[in-house]
Amino acid sequence: MLKATTILAGTLAATLATSAAAEGEVNLYSSRHYDTDERLYSDFEEATGITINRIEGKADELIARMTAEGANSPADILLTVDTSRLARAKNAGVLQSIDSDVLETSVPGYLQDADNQWFGFSQRARIIFYDKADVANPPRTYLDLADPAYKGLVCIRSSSNTYNQTLLASIITHHGAEVAKDWAEGMVANMARAPQGGDTDQLRGIVSGECEISVANSYYFARSIRKEVKGLSADRDMIGWIFPSQDAEGAHMNLSGGGVAAHAPNRDNAVKFLEYLASEKAQQYFSAGNDEFPAVPGIGLAPSIAALGHFKPDDVNLSEVAKNIPEAQKIFDAVGWE
Repeated sequence: MLKATTILAGTLAATLATSAAAEGEVNLYSSRHYDTDERLYSDFEEATGITINRIEGKADELIARMTAEGANSPADILLTVDTSRLARAKNAGVLQSIDSDVLETSVPGYLQDADNQWFGFSQRARIIFYDKADVANPPRTYLDLADPAYKGLVCIRSSSNTYNQTLLASIITHHGAEVAKDWAEGMVANMARAPQGGDTDQLRGIVSGECEISVANSYYFARSIRKEVKGLSADRDMIGWIFPSQDAEGAHMNLSGGGVAAHAPNRDNAVKFLEYLASEKAQQYFSAGNDEFPAVPGIGLAPSIAALGHFKPDDVNLSEVAKNIPEAQKIFDAVGWE
């Protein structure tokens, strides 16, 4: 169910449609659901005088809505989480290429779409977590997770999860489809339970003893450092973590990003908003407010993120990874990863 935060949901679409051409506003379709993003929006409005009108919902719903609205869509910007969804939006034809010196110079090239249809603004590392008391030799790479030595020990999300889809696509990019399929088969064999829940539930699985190893994005664990997370924070000290593949490609990074809608009625304002997201102030909000890694180099980290330590991130071009997402889903289906 979509919801609107600036204007009531029942009247938002009509309001945007009639006022879309007005100056001083930008219409944002967002699947980011974090309360801390409110500061991003209010600061942009205060600095520019541009009003942000929002529709919030699940990424696939928003992409489908923009597709159905076609040239009459009031959307100026799509903001969403993960490379797979950004690629899905591009393939659906709901984004457009833009020219922005600010974005080109601020956001590293490997975090940009090859055609400048989307840009990354924050990142999360996909980390291996483990029970320090029971796992003497934790896996050091993603491929190690499929080692038979870890049979029945691993908790991980379903194959429909975009984080896992992009991770497998990156394995295809680095190692080829055959290695990726062997890895996925090994992962299914090593699962401690059928895939269930979100990333926090994988971490809770270690606390409960259901599994001894789990895979989750960094910000779910970092959040438990910054504030109380039920079923995790109190027992957090029992969990160790590995940034995988430090002697190879580096830790896989999931991306949060956005692009300008294909039929944006307020295109200039949309570009201004994306440029704002790449500013130092906004990048600090991503880290401090939601425990994410900034996409722009040189931005200071929030204490909760800095506590995880230094690591080598995978700087593979995410446009290339995105091309392998359909193949990743085929592999998941072939090996029976639920």
